[in-house]
Order: sequence, then structure tokens, then C-alpha cells
Amino acid sequence: MTPERKQKLLSVLQKRQCDITVVLENVFDPHNISAVMRTCDAVGVQDIYVLNTKIPRHKKWGAKSSSSAAKWLSVHQYDNAEECFLDLRKSYSTILTTHLSSDAVSLHSLDFTRSIALVFGNEHDGVSEEIRKRADGNFIIPQVGIIRSLNISVACAVTLYEAFRQKNIAGHYSRTNFEESKIECLLKEWELDQV
Repeated sequence: MTPERKQKLLSVLQKRQCDITVVLENVFDPHNISAVMRTCDAVGVQDIYVLNTKIPRHKKWGAKSSSSAAKWLSVHQYDNAEECFLDLRKSYSTILTTHLSSDAVSLHSLDFTRSIALVFGNEHDGVSEEIRKRADGNFIIPQVGIIRSLNISVACAVTLYEAFRQKNIAGHYSRTNFEESKIECLLKEWELDQV
């Protein structure tokens, strides 16, 4: 690996955000997952959780829609909701689902400068009742059209770019968020992937 390439990877790692993640519950289409991965990489989300309790584990992602984003992310797959949420609670102080309900708050009222996990449901049913019960609340993306939902990858992108905006204003991207040991570990993984 050239010194220039290594410096590029280090620069990206220093902007990765350790206090925000995306959880995808039973998302059927691997292309939707890949599109979410691409957005995660773009805004510096390193960890992504894929929870499949009703469908088999995904063996691969849609390469065209991800532009190989998966190799730059830490993807955690689960087939047990309790295990997934136990791990989420270790790293994130708040877990919110996207769900249209009377108690849902607007995306724009969320504080993305604090530790948060964002759960997005599948293409047909959204976030399941079981997962909503495990979460700390719901949020919605404000809309004025007749159709009250967005494609999962679009909803995730809109949400993550609001998080990016808030975190950027707060200076989160101008300081290193991961511990040095985590950066070194990820850099080694990425270097091996380049060979």
C-alpha cells in the first residue's frame, strides 16, 4: 500500500463516528441494504446491524448499489432480537425506530450529537411491534404528500444526512471519535483487503 493510500484511509477513519449506528430489521432486498451501506460510509457510520428474525441471513449484498461499501464497514448480523439489543445497549444510549405513530417525534427534533441507534424496518411492514417495544421511542420523517412512507434506503439517507448536518455543526468530524486501538484494528483490516 502506498503512503498516500494509507493516509487516505487514516483520514477516513479519523472521521468515523462511534456514537451512531443503523439497524435494519428483516430487510428483504440486498440492494436496499447495500444502498444503506453506501450512505453509512458517506457520512462516517462505521457499524451497521442487520437483524433477520423472519428471513435467512444475507450471504451477500447488492454490489452495484453499494459500490463495495460493505468492505469498509463493520457489519453485525443477528438472527435473535434479544442478542442484538443487548449488544446495542452496550454501545448506544438511545434506540429509536422509524414508525408512524401518535407518539413519534419529528426527525428534525432529534439530537444526533448524542449516542443513538436508528432502526429501520423492512420494505412491507416497517419495524415490527416486537422491536418497537424494545426501543426507546419512534421518529418520523416529515412529509406533506399522500404517500406517507419512503423507500428504506431513502429514509435512511434522509435521516443520516440530518445526523451528519448536526454532528458537523457540533464539530464531531473535526475530532477523532474512535479509540486509537480501534483505528489501528480497522486500518489493518482495510490494508489486508487491499492486498
